Amino acid sequence: MATNKTTETKTNVSDFINQITDEAKRNDVFQLVDIFKKQTGFEAVLWGPSIIGFGSYHYKYASRHEGDAPIAAFSPRATAISLYLHLPAEQREDLLPKLGKTKSGKGCIYVKKLSDINLEVLNELIEVSVQSLKQLYPS
Repeated sequence: MATNKTTETKTNVSDFINQITDEAKRNDVFQLVDIFKKQTGFEAVLWGPSIIGFGSYHYKYASRHEGDAPIAAFSPRATAISLYLHLPAEQREDLLPKLGKTKSGKGCIYVKKLSDINLEVLNELIEVSVQSLKQLYPS
């Protein structure tokens, strides 16, 4: 069975963030750390080389593939900040349009800068994600 590439690391999250050369993005990322920490109740941990995750859960699929993943996470990518949240379809359809200027893929939401989005809605999205994953994967 293949080994998961994205696992928890011992890399200091602040050191990772301080390597971001764009000052505005770096400030947004520090603000996101505070938001995610407050909403999840977990400390930030670097997963793989560039994902800042909060909490973790163990998953096991019918295919027998299993592993660990952060309950909520984001990554400061070159063109946008990727938010990794588990959102049931109904909440996704209801809340995502209220978030603000974003793009989204199947598994993540792309944000250029925090001033483009409604932070109250972001808090709600994080809460929905945490609760959804706790129901799907109770510890």
